[in-house]
Amino acid sequence: MTTSRTVNSMTGFAAGRGAEGPWSWTWELRSVNGKGLDLRLRVPDWIAGLEAALRARLSGAVARGNVSLTLRVQAEDTGGRLRVNSTQLDDVLAAMAEVEARAMACGLSLAPARPGDILSVRGVLETASDEADTDALKTALCDDFKSVLADFTAMRAREGAALHTLLEGQLSDIARLTEDAAATAKARAPEMATALNTNLARVMDAASGADPARVAQELALIAVKADVTEEIDRLRAHVIAARDLLTSGAPVGRKLDFLAQEFNREANTLCSKAQSSALTAIGLEMKVAVDRMREQVQNVE
Repeated sequence: MTTSRTVNSMTGFAAGRGAEGPWSWTWELRSVNGKGLDLRLRVPDWIAGLEAALRARLSGAVARGNVSLTLRVQAEDTGGRLRVNSTQLDDVLAAMAEVEARAMACGLSLAPARPGDILSVRGVLETASDEADTDALKTALCDDFKSVLADFTAMRAREGAALHTLLEGQLSDIARLTEDAAATAKARAPEMATALNTNLARVMDAASGADPARVAQELALIAVKADVTEEIDRLRAHVIAARDLLTSGAPVGRKLDFLAQEFNREANTLCSKAQSSALTAIGLEMKVAVDRMREQVQNVE
């Protein structure tokens, strides 16, 4: 028994919480439409290797969209295990000295900085933890991220299933209108033949002395401009191609967008060649259906 495949949406959201030892954290993962894959991660930079590991997992699960991941990690009170980052403190003090010197050179006097002001600068005061604790935390976070990513991809799949249904319906509308256009074009064939013969007789009466080959060429061009057979054949082929893409199981948003442009091109040509109010009406209705399809295609991964 084969399982039917569907498309994925580029829209998704997932959130989660976790804890390990003195650490607790919250996840927020969301995505919106994008031309390519744009990953934006906000994770603690003091956990070595974490961002690279999370980025690799996201890249393997998502092919397209603007994806943002935010991770907030907090530590419980561990009995005052706080320490001053000497390197960061030296940098802050050097920067403060430079600011004060430049202010004095300009005749300005700055108020003395309080210890609390300096300690509040990011990176000066940190929680003491050894390298082993950080490695264990990274492992716990990566394990916990699996469920968040699973929820995220499941939502994109659910949204994609809804998109699949909408796109199938819109393709059915386009296919129906294509067959309506074919039937209308066939029904108008006798009328077009009569009009062409009438025009031929009028041209031949008025074109005494004209080059017969040139006259025949012009009439053939008129006939070609009124023939919509190629447009209908291409529309049918595009419908088949789009349906194949919908069941391929691969990221197909860009290909579907290209096909939507081709659908629109053929619908425009159909209207320009119509020479019939009935065929023009079908062409206009098809353009509306194609616009609806293209709007939904923008959400497909």
